Amino acid sequence: MDSEDDTRDSADEDFYSGGEAGLALSDDGEADYDFADRDSDDSDDLISHRQQQNYSVLSETDIKQHQADDMNRVSTVLSISKSEACALLRSYNWSVSKVHDEWFVDEARVRTAVGLPEKQNEMPNERELTCGICFESCPRESMGAASCGHPFCGVCWRGYISTAINDGPGCLMLRCPDPSCSAAVGQDMVNLFASDEDKGKYERYLCRSYIEDNRKTKWCPAPGCEYAVEFVVGSGSYDVSCGCSYGFCWNCTEEAHRPVDCSTVSKWILKNSAESENMNWILANSKPCPKCKRPIEKNQGCMHITCTPPCKFEFCWLCLGPWSDHGERTGGFYACNRYEAARQEGAFDDSERRREMAKNSLERYTHYYERWAANQSSRQKALGDLQSLQNDKLEKLSDIQSQPESQLKFIIEAWLQIVECRRVLKWTYAYGYYLPDHEHAKRQFFEYVQGEAESGLERLHQCAEKELQIYLDADCPSKDFNDFRTKLAGLTSVTRNYFENLVRALESGLNDVGAHTGQGACSKAVSSKNLGGKSKSGKNKAPVGASKSGSSTRGMDDGNIWACDQCTFANPRSARSCQRHMAHEVTGL
Repeated sequence: MDSEDDTRDSADEDFYSGGEAGLALSDDGEADYDFADRDSDDSDDLISHRQQQNYSVLSETDIKQHQADDMNRVSTVLSISKSEACALLRSYNWSVSKVHDEWFVDEARVRTAVGLPEKQNEMPNERELTCGICFESCPRESMGAASCGHPFCGVCWRGYISTAINDGPGCLMLRCPDPSCSAAVGQDMVNLFASDEDKGKYERYLCRSYIEDNRKTKWCPAPGCEYAVEFVVGSGSYDVSCGCSYGFCWNCTEEAHRPVDCSTVSKWILKNSAESENMNWILANSKPCPKCKRPIEKNQGCMHITCTPPCKFEFCWLCLGPWSDHGERTGGFYACNRYEAARQEGAFDDSERRREMAKNSLERYTHYYERWAANQSSRQKALGDLQSLQNDKLEKLSDIQSQPESQLKFIIEAWLQIVECRRVLKWTYAYGYYLPDHEHAKRQFFEYVQGEAESGLERLHQCAEKELQIYLDADCPSKDFNDFRTKLAGLTSVTRNYFENLVRALESGLNDVGAHTGQGACSKAVSSKNLGGKSKSGKNKAPVGASKSGSSTRGMDDGNIWACDQCTFANPRSARSCQRHMAHEVTGL
């Protein structure tokens, strides 16, 4: 079996070589596609790979089936009724293993805590019994009792159970109405005495309890979604995709945000909604009135400022001094020499420094937020385009090009990749905002790999959006549609590799950046399988990354952390191959 490092090395080589789909330069210097032929089976493999997951989506029917299975297991192993098994599971958060462990350690203690008497007590064997609530004498057949045997009439049972159910989920832990008794009132009693409406409410509470009390399951946080997700805790990525197509993080239940950690997402969301940015804007774009201290924004050209009523104080915007002191002797109405002199004396250093810091902070935040929001908007648009494509455009394209829809899965796969990449790219801007400024090497490397991934995504998005439209608008089958298929499938594969590399780099904290000073270029030769081969014309293709003028690699210098100006891998200690990225060599993508 290969080691983990060997597997990772192989994956990285596939990334830089374009995997099986290598790109080479023909003799005339133009880029040639050398992607493996992709048919419907390949698309199925890609979709199958996408569906390898560490969670399962549960519908209401699935939840009830899981509940029934768990109750049957506990009931069979412990030789108790299903109603008692349900009470046990509720008390131990629906953990079958926990129930078994506690039961076999100390059964008596568990029975006492949950309210399950060791012996099922029957009501007194009399023709008439007195109800313990209304104190009316009623025939024995109209009375009812829990496992404790305390008799109450049907009317009182219905009122007691109905009140508890209408009070909320606490009805799941209902106990005997007798003040001195702690016996559990199970679902069997609810089914016996409750109305149909109350039974429905009780079942919904029970279903919710199975999800909300179970540490392995959570509801999908999407508005109106009724699916739940069962997760294998400790199995890697926390990103899950619900049956409603909403992706979220299992750990924090925010939208899926890999490769950014939950604490960063929490800080970023708080910052987007907090008042701190309003204060930054006020500090950066306003000054306090010297008299009333209210912040004032300058909206006209001259320096003569008049505060709003009732203050109406007139002052100079530059020095904040009274306007009555300004005139020709101070340099004119539009040039306050007093301010320049005071600044040279240090009178305004603190306030100006605070204002400058606030302005810089606001500009930096705005830079990252605008790009975060732009990718979010692009992702929503891509989701809409994908839905439109699946609903009608794919069928239309199938008719125009005279190809079955099964042969057009590469288009759906491309759009799914665009949606996922937009999500990843969006959160990389939150990552970049919190990346410490003093870590210059990491910041440079981060911006480089982010730029490479973003560039690849734009090429894929443009191809899937604009070039596809050409074939949708056609009146007859296009001869070059198969070339379009090869191009789009290849861009999808390469873009996926770009973003997998970006995600790995960010999730590792960019730890590969640091010990690169004085290291040479990536030196491992690229295998002929990925870089060579024969072109359509029968001529041997040159390795990707080789140009007619010579090698594309260069040495390190003090201002750059990469040994090669083409590849995005910055760790020369690992002898891995480097080559030019396909997207940089293809013209017109």
